[in-house]
Amino acid sequence: MPVSKNSSSSPLRVAVIADSDTRWKWGALTARRLSADPAVPADLSGFLLRGRATPTARQLAEVGVGVGAVDVREVTGAEFLREVERETYDVVVLALVGGAVQAVLHGLSGLTEMERRPVVVTGYVGVVYEKLADGLLLRHGADVVIANSRHDAERFRAVYEGVGADASAVTEAALPFLGGAPYTGDTVKTVVFAAQPSVPESRADRAYLLRRLVDHARFHPDREVLLKLRSRPGEHTTHLEELPYQKLAAAMDLPPNFRLVYGNMGEVLDRTDLLVTVSSTAALESLHRRIPTAVLTDLGVREALGNHHFLGSGCLASWEHLDAGERPQADEEWLARQGVAADGSYETAFDAVRKRVAQLVGEPELPPLAPYYTLTTAPGYLPGVLARYRLDGVPAAEATGLRRIVRDAMRDAARGAYRHGVQRVAPVIRRMGEL
Repeated sequence: MPVSKNSSSSPLRVAVIADSDTRWKWGALTARRLSADPAVPADLSGFLLRGRATPTARQLAEVGVGVGAVDVREVTGAEFLREVERETYDVVVLALVGGAVQAVLHGLSGLTEMERRPVVVTGYVGVVYEKLADGLLLRHGADVVIANSRHDAERFRAVYEGVGADASAVTEAALPFLGGAPYTGDTVKTVVFAAQPSVPESRADRAYLLRRLVDHARFHPDREVLLKLRSRPGEHTTHLEELPYQKLAAAMDLPPNFRLVYGNMGEVLDRTDLLVTVSSTAALESLHRRIPTAVLTDLGVREALGNHHFLGSGCLASWEHLDAGERPQADEEWLARQGVAADGSYETAFDAVRKRVAQLVGEPELPPLAPYYTLTTAPGYLPGVLARYRLDGVPAAEATGLRRIVRDAMRDAARGAYRHGVQRVAPVIRRMGEL
C-alpha cells in the first residue's frame, strides 16, 4: 500500500516539463510556489520537450533557466515517461501545449511500475483568448488545472461542467511571474512596445504597427522608444514568428531615440513609463506594477488579435491617443477579476493551489488519472493527438537494449536536422527568395 508523503519534513520532488521558453518560465516558477512550507523549497528537476519551439540556451538564460532547477535536459515524451516511472516525483508540472498535456496524461495512466503516481499540475502561460474549449478539454484529467484569475476559473469550470466532466481540478491562482516595485512615475520618459510573434500575422499589419511606433519616437524626441522583442531571428518561442520585426526595421530609417531590445521582461518594465501592446501577457505584468498600459485598437478589437480580452479594462487606446499624450487608466474591478493583484493580494494568490497540492500529496493513494477524452468520448480525435506525440498506445518502456539505442539515435538525428532546417536554413532561403 503506497504511503503518503510528510511534506513538512522533506522537500517536494517536482518535475517540470515545458515545450517553449515562456512555458518553461511559467512551469518552473509555478513549481517554486507549490511547497506548503516556504522554509522547505521544492526540489526541482527540469525537462524540455524536444520539438519546434525547444528553447535555445540564450532563451533559457533570458527567462531564468535557474529558477530552482537542479538540471534542465531535453527529452522526448516517451523519455520523460520513463523518467517519471523510474524516479519518485511527488508532483509533475506539465507546462505544455494542450495536445502534449493530453498525450502525457494518457502516457502516465499507462505506467505500471510506479509505486505511487505523482500529482499532475497544468495550466496556461498567459491570457486565454482563443480555443478555450479545445485547450481546456485537452488539459482535463490533471489533478490541478491552474486558472490565472477569477475570470478564468469561472470560464474553465463552465467548460468542464458543460460537457459533464469533473471541474474540481480547476484552482484559482495568478500568473507566477508577476512582481516588481510599484510604478511611481508621473512623466513619460520610456515607451515600450511589447511585440508578439504571431499577433498580428500579416506583413501589412506588422509594418503598420512598426511605422506608428517609429512615428511616435519622432513625435516625442524626448522619449526613449523601445521595441521589446521575444526572440532573435532563427529562434522560436511559443508561437511561430513568420515575419520578425527586426527584418521590417532593417529597411527603415530609425530615429536615434528608437531601439530594439531583448532580455527579461521584468527588467525592461523596471524602466517603463508606458507599455503598449496588441494583447501580450506583458500587459498583465505591467498592470500588476500599475504602469500605464495601452492595448491597441488600431487594427480593431477582434478575437483574432486577442485584444477583446481587455474589454472593460480601461486600457484600450489607439496610437492617435498615445501620440496626443494620453495614458490609459486601468479599471480596478477589471484588474481584480483578471488576477493582476495590483491591490497587494499577490502573496496569497497561490494559497489555494498549495493547499490542494499538499492535500493530494498527503493522500495514501491517488485515483487513476481520468481525462475526459477517451476512445469512447473522442474516438475520432484522441488517437491523432496521441500519435502526434508518439504516445499512441505504445508502452514507454517497450523498446530496450540495442533496438532502443538505435531508434533513439535515429530520431535524435532526424529531429536535429529538422530543427536546423526550420531555425537556420529556412530563414536563409526566404531571404534569398526576396532578393
